[in-house]
Amino acid sequence: MTTPLAASDTDRALDAVGARLKQLRTRRDITLADLASQTGISVSTLSRLEAGLRRPTLEQLLPLARVHGVTLDELVDAPATGNPRVNLRPIRNDMGWVMLPLTKRAGGIQAYKFVVPRGDDTAVPEQRTHDGWDWVYVLDGTLRLVLGEHDLLLKPGEAAEFDCQTPHWFGATSAGPVEFLSLIGRQGERAHVRASTARA
Repeated sequence: MTTPLAASDTDRALDAVGARLKQLRTRRDITLADLASQTGISVSTLSRLEAGLRRPTLEQLLPLARVHGVTLDELVDAPATGNPRVNLRPIRNDMGWVMLPLTKRAGGIQAYKFVVPRGDDTAVPEQRTHDGWDWVYVLDGTLRLVLGEHDLLLKPGEAAEFDCQTPHWFGATSAGPVEFLSLIGRQGERAHVRASTARA
């Protein structure tokens, strides 16, 4: 049985929602305009919510939780119930990738499972850079990782870690879909498991 939140606890929880909303959106690397189109909430309202200038209503929290793939409890940082299970809410992007968050907390190193549909080997990958470190571990299929001048094919059981300031791209090959785990950290954070990306 859960204990009702005191008024001061409720105020603190609602005051912290803005920062959590911004963290979730930044982690997904989407703009306020993207989020507005997915939730039906205006850009100006979303901006005010993230800045803590406006308190969210239940009608706003429900679509935001759905789009970000978290529960309402996670969104408002409700007190723990003692249940350690992570609620797997898949997030699908417009390329058909499915991302399952495997961690509950916001900030720090985040764990995800990705399922990526069959790729096109003739396509020229567009490499990107951003802050942070990334670690990947292939579960099934073949993951193509283009990292600077290296073009790698990672098989199940293989892992790679790299500085995201290095131009990079990853996806599936024409052989079929790929499933992999990823640990994504902010700049200066590293996964505990390291594997060389150098391959012959």
